[in-house]
Amino acid sequence: MKFSWRRFFIALGAVVVGNVIYLLLMPWLPENAKHAAFRLDWGLVLDFWICVVVFNLLLLVTKK
Repeated sequence: MKFSWRRFFIALGAVVVGNVIYLLLMPWLPENAKHAAFRLDWGLVLDFWICVVVFNLLLLVTKK
């Protein structure tokens, strides 16, 4: 697969926007959905899932 700057910046934006969304939702999440530093937990899984959804939405919006 060839490296693409366009896809790199879309992924970077997805990570930033996804983490902002997760941090804004965090006060209303149940305790087991809140991420603890340096641990693999459901909060990290939820954060990753939000970033994947944002990435796919950005791909759809920026599709040529």
